Amino acid sequence: METKQKGVNRRGFLQLASMTSAGMLLGNSTTAAATTKQTAPSDKMRIGFIGVGNRGRDHVGEALLRDDCEVVAICDIAPRAIADTQKMIAEKGKKAARVYDKGEQGYKALLDDKEIDAVVIATPWIFHTEIAVNAMRAGKYVGTEVSGAYSLDECWQLVNTQEETGTELFFLENVCYRRDVMAVLNMVRAGLFGELVHCEGGYQHDLRDVKFNDGVQTYGGGVEFGPDAGAGEAQWRTEQSIHRNGELYPTHGIGPVSNLLNINRGNRFAYLTSMSSQAAGLHDYIVGHPKGGPNHKNAKIEWKLGDIVTTVIKCVNGESVILSHDTSLPRPYSLGFRVQGTKGIWMDLNNSLLLEGQTKAHTWTSDTEWLDKYDHPLRKKYASLAEGAGHGGMDWFVFNSFVECWKRKLPPVIDVYDAATWRAITPLSEASIATGSTPQAFPDFTRGRWTRRKNTFALDDSF
Repeated sequence: METKQKGVNRRGFLQLASMTSAGMLLGNSTTAAATTKQTAPSDKMRIGFIGVGNRGRDHVGEALLRDDCEVVAICDIAPRAIADTQKMIAEKGKKAARVYDKGEQGYKALLDDKEIDAVVIATPWIFHTEIAVNAMRAGKYVGTEVSGAYSLDECWQLVNTQEETGTELFFLENVCYRRDVMAVLNMVRAGLFGELVHCEGGYQHDLRDVKFNDGVQTYGGGVEFGPDAGAGEAQWRTEQSIHRNGELYPTHGIGPVSNLLNINRGNRFAYLTSMSSQAAGLHDYIVGHPKGGPNHKNAKIEWKLGDIVTTVIKCVNGESVILSHDTSLPRPYSLGFRVQGTKGIWMDLNNSLLLEGQTKAHTWTSDTEWLDKYDHPLRKKYASLAEGAGHGGMDWFVFNSFVECWKRKLPPVIDVYDAATWRAITPLSEASIATGSTPQAFPDFTRGRWTRRKNTFALDDSF
């Protein structure tokens, strides 16, 4: 059963149905098992959500709007996250989810639940690999939120477990479904840019009010962080900037670029080199904040993460890619996409393009008309259902693909090899920076299969 009610808005779609931060982890069942409705498992995905902080609740919200999903269980060690999620469920007139809330290893009890078909992982980054591996071993279809890896071994764990168990993993990179990115993908496939030569992307986002707060509100209001002093993502994300120096959050930029360049499907990343600037932004923020100052304890911290991390990747087919990580300085939000080939160029920073022979030479032309003309059929078909969904509708599209691949018994369009390759950029960039920007070779996580694998991402308007 497909969720294809064309022209129906999100509220109408619901009526058709019969983590502050990404939350911490997650424990033993405290309620009795729910009675499953008379719906075949292949028609309705029964989901357990591991981590129901802000990001996890985004996914819960998408599931609650679908008639082919059931929120069976939720898992988090934060009582507020559990309560807020149950409130969401009740407001939609759904049965309360079973709760797992008794510790960081308690999520394993959720994995023992035989009535759960799939899990969605939206915990702090450090737990992603462990939970995903155990979930695959438990036979649960896995959707995992994005992050960089802590080691190449983590990436191999994901690949090896998937290959050993045959249980699929869908990497929930929502930016692959951004409207302009999908339109440009459509244009690339139509040959408008000629042969692609170079791409850029990144994560350029002022996160200072995410990394620090007053310990009560989620965003800003102070310069506190850590499990005991901060709130929301400041409880765990900020410490990454103390201990690590590299491309810590690569997937928003590299995911769309990988689809454009057919990475792991006729092309692959060969090696990268990374460089970082000095770390000055977070110290300056603390010193200049009304609740901080030069004598504040956090003003004494030596931050390791460079304010700007630049990573250059070489592909085996010859293309180059630049990724930029910029989260500690004042700036507007931008992922900094650039797509350049022998026939033209597009950049999202100026919302402009040049297409040889079709737009004025040597002049930027607004991309609006072209993005409208080449709007991806998937985005056009489901525009009404995605209206109001998080991140400009991207959240609806990535969750829809996650569900549809399972229902159709198809491999994920963003699979474990993508997850391993994109996440590997983080430890490789750390190693490059630590050794004077030396080149670091990418492992071939496909074990040679990249030469015959085909790109299946958004080939039509299906999912």
